[in-house]
Amino acid sequence: MQGKIIKGIAGFYYVDIVESGLYECKARGVFRKEKMKPLVGDEVEIEVLDETEKTGNITQVLPRKNELIRPAVANIDQALVVFAVTDPKPHYNLLDRFLVMMERKEIPVVLCFNKQDLSEEKELQELEAVYRLCRYPVIFTSAREQENIEQVKELLRGKTTTIAGPSGVGKSSLINLLQPDVRMETGSISKKIARGKHTTRHSELILVEKGTYIIDTPGFSSLYVNDFEKEELKAYFPEFLPFEGQCRFNGCSHVHEPGCAVKEAVENGKIHPIRYQDYAEIYRELQEKKRY
Repeated sequence: MQGKIIKGIAGFYYVDIVESGLYECKARGVFRKEKMKPLVGDEVEIEVLDETEKTGNITQVLPRKNELIRPAVANIDQALVVFAVTDPKPHYNLLDRFLVMMERKEIPVVLCFNKQDLSEEKELQELEAVYRLCRYPVIFTSAREQENIEQVKELLRGKTTTIAGPSGVGKSSLINLLQPDVRMETGSISKKIARGKHTTRHSELILVEKGTYIIDTPGFSSLYVNDFEKEELKAYFPEFLPFEGQCRFNGCSHVHEPGCAVKEAVENGKIHPIRYQDYAEIYRELQEKKRY
């Protein structure tokens, strides 16, 4: 039987099999030997040990499309990155670091700015101006007023989406609206995974409807992107790509060289200054890392 791991706690993996329900499984010893750990989001094959008790063993992890380390999840179709329009105001540098992380993993991103009911039209326009040139879809919501929730649901349909963002932006309220009451964990599922209720936060797939999952991840307040070389960074700012090869010098870093097409694009309003400043800051961090 084939299914998807929706939660993993203390060596137990909870595998959702379409039409058959949830099975509590252990991973066979062969995974330990191969130093491979099944992850939430993995598509796996299981052998059923007890159909009544719904227990089994994971016999195989199918090839992964992608995987993230924080949160530890696999096979993500997209990321819904939630920030607030105001209260708190968006921390652009933090947001751009997250976008770099997703670009590296080739995971598409939808930007969701919540609390639009507390903001002025001018604030919405400013945010749209920063990210319009980066190709990321931008959606404004209000969890409190339930505005544009259907639009978000439509973007999630048929996909596995990780929902991420800093604390205090209304992420939990949004998740509660996305997961209708009928989809809440049934008594049997709650009982089966009760062992995890009081443990550290784990990544968990939440079934929204058939074939549609969301992953609630712990809020983050800082992100370090330092596990790659500074020369790679420009590839993770999609709005830079049209200007590649137009600089005076080959291999231009877009930071200190004269005759740089990217810096010219910033001056001409084709790349937003906030995005460029964040690029330059992350670039310098990566440069410092190499020095030490």
